[in-house]
Amino acid sequence: MNADSADSTAPASPSRRRALAAGLAALGAAALPGFAAADPAARTRIVLLGTAGGPTPKALRAAPASAVVVGDAVYVVDCGNGVARQLALAGLRLGALRGVFVTHQHSDHNADYGNLLLLAWAADLRTPVDAWGPPPLKRMTRQFLRMNDVDIRTRIADEGRPDPATLIRAHELRAGGEVMRDERVRVRAAVVEHPPLRPAFAYRFDTADRSVVFSGDTRPSAALIELARGADVLVHEVMYLPALEKLIASEPQAARLRQHLLDSHTTAEQVGRVASEAGVKTLVLNHFVPGGDAALTDEVWRAAVAPHFKGELVIGRDLLEV
Repeated sequence: MNADSADSTAPASPSRRRALAAGLAALGAAALPGFAAADPAARTRIVLLGTAGGPTPKALRAAPASAVVVGDAVYVVDCGNGVARQLALAGLRLGALRGVFVTHQHSDHNADYGNLLLLAWAADLRTPVDAWGPPPLKRMTRQFLRMNDVDIRTRIADEGRPDPATLIRAHELRAGGEVMRDERVRVRAAVVEHPPLRPAFAYRFDTADRSVVFSGDTRPSAALIELARGADVLVHEVMYLPALEKLIASEPQAARLRQHLLDSHTTAEQVGRVASEAGVKTLVLNHFVPGGDAALTDEVWRAAVAPHFKGELVIGRDLLEV
């Protein structure tokens, strides 16, 4: 994998930032060989499948997952609990799945990684799917297929399905840079800071008509800012600091959890500053912490972020298309 400017943490001069933004904004059909022209039928859609943060199920929001849809191809970022059903609710065909990108190995982001692939196969998946993420993604994939061996062998024999092991191609990432490129999209990654898990990744998708960055879980990250430079859309996690004590009040390990949240996530104020420095057009709030508090209305989140970002601000919700 080649090194990429997404991993740089050195501050950029204003002129360099403008040049980077212009260069990234120009990415498209002309800049990426093999891309089709911006056909309305192949336009890029961004669907927030689940917008809660944290591993426990919540009534108000589904677990973390998003989809980038380019024409008839679906690329999924993170696989929280229930991601396959969220795709169905969004009207996205499971058999259209072409790529899966896991940001890091926390259960709210990978709990349904295997299930998504198995259920897509049980539906109408007949083309290969490439999965990308930190180690041990390959081992996870093999073990999941072994765990479901009885069901898989039965459906192959009884229903004439192909062997899913021939369709699923897992790739492990250890550094930032270009991840993949096909006729629809170029994907790059940057290593972000989400201790204690290393590596954790943000991903940028550049298509013929749009550029979108998913932060994954991270504290404020210079590498993320460089990756997102000039992007049309930044989908970023957010934490509302005033609600932190209420969130952890019932936890026996409250002190340790509080420190983890402060060390590895981005507050509402910080999110606005990150988006401003990256020069993105639209900031979409996602992975809400807390994600299950009905008192935290859209207006609360907007008031916390808007003073620090002057572009378009979208308060994410499940199944929202951006």
